Order: sequence, then structure tokens, then C-alpha cells
Amino acid sequence: MVSTKIAMHQKSLKYKYRPIELSRETFRLVHGFKMKKSLDVFTQARREGRNYLLEPEAKIVCMEYGIPVTRFKVALTQDEAVKFADQIGYPIVLKIVSPDILHKFDVGGVMLSLKDADEVNTAYSKILENVKRHKPDAKILGVLVQEMAPSSTEVIVGATKDPQFGPALMFGLGGIFVEVLKDVAFRIAPITESDAREMITEVKGYPILKGYRGQPPADIDAIVKILMNTSRLVMDHKEIKELDLNPIMVYEKGAKTVDARIILE
Repeated sequence: MVSTKIAMHQKSLKYKYRPIELSRETFRLVHGFKMKKSLDVFTQARREGRNYLLEPEAKIVCMEYGIPVTRFKVALTQDEAVKFADQIGYPIVLKIVSPDILHKFDVGGVMLSLKDADEVNTAYSKILENVKRHKPDAKILGVLVQEMAPSSTEVIVGATKDPQFGPALMFGLGGIFVEVLKDVAFRIAPITESDAREMITEVKGYPILKGYRGQPPADIDAIVKILMNTSRLVMDHKEIKELDLNPIMVYEKGAKTVDARIILE
């Protein structure tokens, strides 16, 4: 069944690319044929000589650790992309899935706010054309079909491995608060619930989370849970060198991680 799916996928593309070199196990993983435990995800990446997880793999790990993510599936064909989009519900985001492309926006590998099946069809073809133009030798696993999370307050949760102290967690608000003002808080993992709440209240942008100019307050408890679960994740998997959950959309009730990136040592 898997080999048939691969053949269908290759036939659906309008250009030639290097054969898929990832293992059958990873192919099954990212296409949802077999959901593995996070330990198996990390082991498989190492076996294939990768020092990073693919986005579907990173989100599977997040889900296992109770970190909420957007709904997603990986499509092998244009028809499958439309079917998955219909199942998930519009608007939809499409993203290229390739072990050779970490920065998807740079190669035109992301299409946002797709409102119907026609737009998904067009975007699917456009993404493949863009990848052909910018990185013709890229190995392509498929196209990620993901719900378009409603806009809300954006926060960032990250982790990095300090050579002396081990895993360190970072929290900040999105946009200029992190990029320009460097308004972030750090703690060495593992953290307690008290540590998580202190990280949130420490940042200068905290008043925005409490509700600003008529905007509803953000779900602080949801952020606390994400911070604590991220702490547990990086403590369980010491091979994680960097982790980036950015952005996380925080709502009046609940939150959703839109993008997840995990780099290994």
C-alpha cells in the first residue's frame, strides 16, 4: 500500500526530483499510516542521519506531550490535499514537506488563507512549481494540509540547550516584542507551575495578555500548561538542541501551536 502511495505521489508531480530517500518508517509516520511514540520519532531521525524533525514529526511529538497544535494531514496528491482540506475545514494552509527545505517561506513553499477547493488545487500546484524553481533537487514527501488558526494574541515558547546548565526555556510575545524589543523571559528546565507563571508576568508585554483596548484576555492557564509540557519534553529528550513553537495563537479559551521546529544535537 505504501509503495503504491509513493508511486502515485511521484506521478502527480509535474517535474522530476530526486527519489525519496527517507525510510518506509518515516514515510508511514508523516503520512499518518502509523502514529509512533516520540522516542521512535527521534530514533528514526537519527537512523536517517537527520539532526532535525520534519514539521509533522515535531507536531506529533508536541501532541504526545499535551502541547496543542493545529489540525493537519500530509497529502501525497492534489486530490488528497482537497479531500483533507474538506475534512479539516476552511480556511486552510498548505506547506511543503521536504527534508531539504527548513525555511519554507524562502522557497515559496507556504500558501495561506485558502478558502475553498479551487484555491487548494491552485496552491498545491504553485507550491510544487516554486520548489522546482528554487530547489529543484529537493526530496519531496508531500504537502502539509493544516487548519488556518484564527488570528489572536501570539506568543512564542522556545528551548535551547546550554552547555553548562542544560535545557533552558524561553517565553515571549510574538512580533516586535521578541524581534525588536527582545522582551523574553528564561528559566532553566525543569520548571514548576510557579516558574511558568513568573515567566509570563515578567515580560513587558504581559498587560496585552490580560486584555488590551477591548481585546479579551488570553488564556494564561493554557500558556502555563504549554510551558510546563515543553519543560517535560526537553527533559525527557536531552538530544534536543533547539525547540521553537512560533507562533502560538492564544485565545480567551485555549491555544494552538501553528509552527513547530525541533533541532537535534
